[in-house]
Amino acid sequence: MAKKNAFYAQSGGVTAVINASACGVIETARQHKDSIGKVYAGHNGIIGALREELIDTSKETPSTIAALRHTPSGAFGSCRYKLKSLEQNRAEYERLIEVFKAHNIGYFFYNGGGDSADTCLKVSQLSETMGYPIQAIHIPKTVDNDLPLTDNCPGFGSVAKYVAVSIKEAGLDVASMCDSSTKVFILEVMGRHAGWIAAAGGLAAQEEGDAPHIILFPEIAFDKAKFLKRVDECVKKYGYCAIVASEGAQYADGSFLADSGTVDAFGHKQLGGVAPTLAAMVRQELGLKYHWALADYLQRAARHIASATDVEQAYAVGKAAVEMAVAGKTGVMAAIVRGKGKRYSWSIGEAPLEKVANVEQKMPRNFITKDGFGITEKAREYLAPLIQGEDYPPYKHGMPVYARLKKIIAPKKLNTEFKV
Repeated sequence: MAKKNAFYAQSGGVTAVINASACGVIETARQHKDSIGKVYAGHNGIIGALREELIDTSKETPSTIAALRHTPSGAFGSCRYKLKSLEQNRAEYERLIEVFKAHNIGYFFYNGGGDSADTCLKVSQLSETMGYPIQAIHIPKTVDNDLPLTDNCPGFGSVAKYVAVSIKEAGLDVASMCDSSTKVFILEVMGRHAGWIAAAGGLAAQEEGDAPHIILFPEIAFDKAKFLKRVDECVKKYGYCAIVASEGAQYADGSFLADSGTVDAFGHKQLGGVAPTLAAMVRQELGLKYHWALADYLQRAARHIASATDVEQAYAVGKAAVEMAVAGKTGVMAAIVRGKGKRYSWSIGEAPLEKVANVEQKMPRNFITKDGFGITEKAREYLAPLIQGEDYPPYKHGMPVYARLKKIIAPKKLNTEFKV
């Protein structure tokens, strides 16, 4: 059987280590020359496939591909584009298969979160019915850490490390000035429905009185009176109050504290800033001076402080995806499996996409303290290994050196254009 080419694409919000997964895919594919021809990467994710904009990674040198391991963001371009069902938009799938056929692509590696797992599953299932079977393997990626059937998600460990370090350092700053200045500091972090990132901030609190004093999770209904009471108590007891708030903090009725009234390309509500909302409460009700900060893109782009564990796992799932495809597998996700025993260990397993797609893994209630404002020892035991180790990028003239790709687009073979 003639060997097939592969298609790799990045989806959704990028991370500090998604390119490490890309590195794992491309380097491993190059080691399997008998089974895999070229690796094409989608220019701006799955949109690149629909538009037949395929980056020919064979034009990149081994040293450039290797440098992806320490380069943040999505080197090939990502997108927030969810393929509809076959019934809703058959033309998208027909176009996808048409492009894959034209470029002799038989392997599809999709690197993303829950929505990309859904797309990967659909491609795996529907390509056969359309007469051109594609081996589709999902590579997990999400800073939100909300995919099921994997112990954790590549991208999360580095965000967790960034948030824990940031609130620790900001807490020291506020504590040093609290006699005459700021009394309340709020750090807003990502996490729409799952509070994993906010929980990671709790790793900074190693002794009584350490920041953060309050963590707000999407899983725990926000109670304004209870929140303000705790802020007041912390200020009186410690001189200041440091808070880590998930962007998805919500009231008991499910409404977000910071619903902006708009939705993104996936249909998810856009959130407009929980930190200033909380700051306004503190000012109006308690009359305290405050500062707030949005971790925003900084938390997911911070490769300079990436977790070594996260980098290793991100590369490993990319490598495993190729090995699974070469072994003839399809419709599965490369998953991280935590070992048993007190000493942290992990290995790579696989999960069926039928059980991954469109399933959101939230924080277990026993990871959150009874009062709803902190993390338990069980959560700490889970989180701590994921931020272990440092994996600094190389530096030159005081600045990190990141990969710069040529991004040479392969010649188009189809005469038709496809509007996305």
